[in-house]
Amino acid sequence: RRQRQMCIRDRTRRSQLWFGSFFRKEIITMKKYIKGVLLFLVLFGLDQWSKYAADTCLQGHEAKKVIGDVFVLQYLKNYGAAFGILQNKQIFLVILTAVILAAIIYILIKTPDTVHYLPVRFFGIMLAAGAVGNMYDRIVHGYVIDFLYAKVIDFPIFNVADCYVVVSAVVLAILIGFVYQESDLEVYHKK
Repeated sequence: RRQRQMCIRDRTRRSQLWFGSFFRKEIITMKKYIKGVLLFLVLFGLDQWSKYAADTCLQGHEAKKVIGDVFVLQYLKNYGAAFGILQNKQIFLVILTAVILAAIIYILIKTPDTVHYLPVRFFGIMLAAGAVGNMYDRIVHGYVIDFLYAKVIDFPIFNVADCYVVVSAVVLAILIGFVYQESDLEVYHKK
């Protein structure tokens, strides 16, 4: 009988240790996701706020000079993708964005929550926020609101979400191509 009680206590301790470590890991994982979701919401919110401001203050008005004729704010409804390509292909663009977003989410889930991978996590979230910002506009409005114009070089009019996408894609390409070693990228190949 004494042996049986010891055996039961031992099993109880082991299960408490297992559950305790399981929940500690889950809490750490939850913190990782909560930080990522908060960053995403802040970036997405800034993009949507800037488009709302452009829609409210710029639509129907002349371009507003920010830095002389170098940089101006000019309202434009973009029915295509970046640089005006794929005009009126909204369904295709939403599906393409959803597929790209799924790939980004997969990579973010696989990315370890360490300082070494912090740039990948940050710029991956920034890329996702830009993609969702423009996808949201396509679904809700049927077009994307662009308003930033580098007039001096006659660069196509763009928005904050476009900045997120371009900057994060360039930085991620540099990180993957020049900063991280092959051994650093093996985390994405593990099942």
